[in-house]
Amino acid sequence: MTKFIDKLGTKMLFFDGAMGTILQSKGLLPGEIPELWNMTSSDVILDIHKSYLDAGCDIVKANTFGANSFKMKDTGYSCEEVVTQGIKLAKEAVSAAGREAYVALDIGSLGKLLKPLGDLEFEAAYEAFKEICIAGEKAGADLCLIETVSDTYEIKAAVLAAKENTNLPVVVTMIFDEGGKLLTGADVSAAVALLEGLRVDAIGFNCGLGPVQMQKLLPELHRVCSLPIVMNPNAGLPVVVDGQTMFNVGPDEFAGVMKEIAESGASVLGGCCGTTPEHIKAVISMCKDIKPLKAEDKGLSVISSYSHAVELNNRPKIIGERINPTGKSRFKQALRDNDLEYILKEALTQQDNGAHILDVNVGLPEIDEPSMMERTVAGIQTVVDLPLQIDTSDIEAMERAMRIYNGKPLINSVNGKQESMDAVFPLVAKYGGMVVCLALDEDGIPETAEGRIQVAKKIIAEAEKYGISKKDLVIDTLAMTISTGQENSAITLDSLDYIRNEMGVHTVLGVSNISFGLPQREIITTAFFTIALSRGLSAAIINPASTSMMNAYYSYCAINGSDEQCFDYINQYSGAAQQPSSSAKQSEETSLFDAVVRGLSESAYTAAKELLKAKEPLALIDEDLIPALDKVGQGFENKTIFLPQLLMSAEAAKSGFDAIKEVLAKKGTASSSKGTVVIATVKGDIHDIGKNIVKVLLENYSFDVIDLGKDVAPELIVQTALDNHVKLIGLSALMTTTVANMEITIKQLKAAIPDCKVMVGGAVLNQTYADMIGADFYSKDAMGSIRYANELFEK
Repeated sequence: MTKFIDKLGTKMLFFDGAMGTILQSKGLLPGEIPELWNMTSSDVILDIHKSYLDAGCDIVKANTFGANSFKMKDTGYSCEEVVTQGIKLAKEAVSAAGREAYVALDIGSLGKLLKPLGDLEFEAAYEAFKEICIAGEKAGADLCLIETVSDTYEIKAAVLAAKENTNLPVVVTMIFDEGGKLLTGADVSAAVALLEGLRVDAIGFNCGLGPVQMQKLLPELHRVCSLPIVMNPNAGLPVVVDGQTMFNVGPDEFAGVMKEIAESGASVLGGCCGTTPEHIKAVISMCKDIKPLKAEDKGLSVISSYSHAVELNNRPKIIGERINPTGKSRFKQALRDNDLEYILKEALTQQDNGAHILDVNVGLPEIDEPSMMERTVAGIQTVVDLPLQIDTSDIEAMERAMRIYNGKPLINSVNGKQESMDAVFPLVAKYGGMVVCLALDEDGIPETAEGRIQVAKKIIAEAEKYGISKKDLVIDTLAMTISTGQENSAITLDSLDYIRNEMGVHTVLGVSNISFGLPQREIITTAFFTIALSRGLSAAIINPASTSMMNAYYSYCAINGSDEQCFDYINQYSGAAQQPSSSAKQSEETSLFDAVVRGLSESAYTAAKELLKAKEPLALIDEDLIPALDKVGQGFENKTIFLPQLLMSAEAAKSGFDAIKEVLAKKGTASSSKGTVVIATVKGDIHDIGKNIVKVLLENYSFDVIDLGKDVAPELIVQTALDNHVKLIGLSALMTTTVANMEITIKQLKAAIPDCKVMVGGAVLNQTYADMIGADFYSKDAMGSIRYANELFEK
């Protein structure tokens, strides 16, 4: 049998379609766990697999999507048992088909947000996925399919679990919204950068959207993705008919759009919710003879944060240098004191001043660098969405940071010493990243441009052995001070020019080194920076608060045409933007409003305590906290702020409220509540991501929240609402198999409490669907529910 990986991308391949919605038609009850049918109704599962194979599919998804340790708890079956049986049934169906087909270990989301946004540790998520992966490979799966995931951090945990514990090919399909964003903010290019760095085998979309909506996102995926592309849409958007979730795109219409998708670059096609063997058969009939577009290396040199990718191209990039203890006594003290808030403010200041990437160096002899690096990287990623440069010579610190980094980082650095390359390149091959390569080796720093070029060539050749291409390398030709030799400038620039323009490899410099030991250093540094830009400098490690350096940068980009229509230059110097100051320093004092907007919890608490000396608590809430939350909420709705920032701002507001509660407690008074809201994830659904986000925000807007948790029976929700005289209920569902329970719950609520209002949300819902099941309000995001609650209680 030909291995799956050998067929991938060479001919059109076809996944099967939905499992859950077909099981509903076979009698799966709302909230019942579909994966348990592997154990209790194996004949039904076997028949469904066979029906898809009869339709002609090449890849059968085992019924293991939700078979994780969290979901299997208290079912009487272990994750391993359910996964093993799921793979066994799929393999049995393939064997009965008598032809070549593959079994995918289907791995879905754990249904929890990872820290710091949620309460699940990264390594705990990794362990849960590891258990699934080991069981799946042992049972005979041909590939891992990680699907219906909407958080790059959870995706990373799942991919690492598959890569580190199995030899199976890994395919990842994600659930994007129509705007091309994952739940936690990643756009298509950021997600692809992460996944290609982790060396998965194919990338694509599934669920959430019908084929028409998904087709609109394909051009961007095709632009940035160098791997085979997978498209598994729903059969349109869900509707409710006679209490059942239905999808309204039929097989022929579905196949027609899928043919266009195949012709536009997808080489693996299938279906998700609502698709049937008839849908898959129609797709295969229309698309089987299409020769797939060859997956080609797009040659992009990118790093990424959790939200977006930064490409090294003809427009130079600024790497902020301020998170580094060298020559900074206040920063050193912050490291000794574990003062993470100071470091976060430094990150925010550099972002404000125009940095594209932030260097992170926390190396001090007297501290635990690996632990501090891990904490700092995680902390910065909660308040800033810029990609990070992990800057350390400590290999343990490097690996720990790379493992928990949410994105594809820049790594600083490797050099031409064999010992350095042997240590760093395996980490880059495993975790992904671009690497800063210093042009020095066992013989030291070459004294000629030719010598540095030869070291660069040696590093490039060694990297190739690990499958790291030169697009993921950036060469530092080492700026040495002209105070000890004026030829140093020419050596650095000549080697940089050759490497960038003749060898086609990106370059980086810590430009300020050129002026070391001279007076008025910024004058020399700025002149050198400008010359280096004109010779091909791809990225510069500088202080973005330096007026002269940033003036040179914006001017150069306008002159070389990389700032199209001089837009950024005009924006920077026409009075529309505040110019950075060369003397700009991070303020030790942060206003309460800014602290909440920035997500700085300690600063929010301190600022609130100070304000409360002269301001009444209610005024503080109305004039500072709520306006700050409103600003963040507006940014979230406008997609200029993403979920991590929204939740960190909520945490900062909570710190401000804590200060208020302390004052009120001393006075013997209680803070006033706008009202009580009951929230719950409906029966059968174990996902509580959306519900938890809504809870945090409601509490910050002064609502009392009774959180009933997940998998909550309608009767409990009704009784709780009656007992507490509640007028607003929030219901969440993330699975098509459980939204029917949402309708049942709403009917019971309306019968028992006619004037009670119900708001609903979840990935499988839309306005039409919400109307059909009798909800009073549908919110596509958490801020919508806050707006509705405010309006309702004000009335």
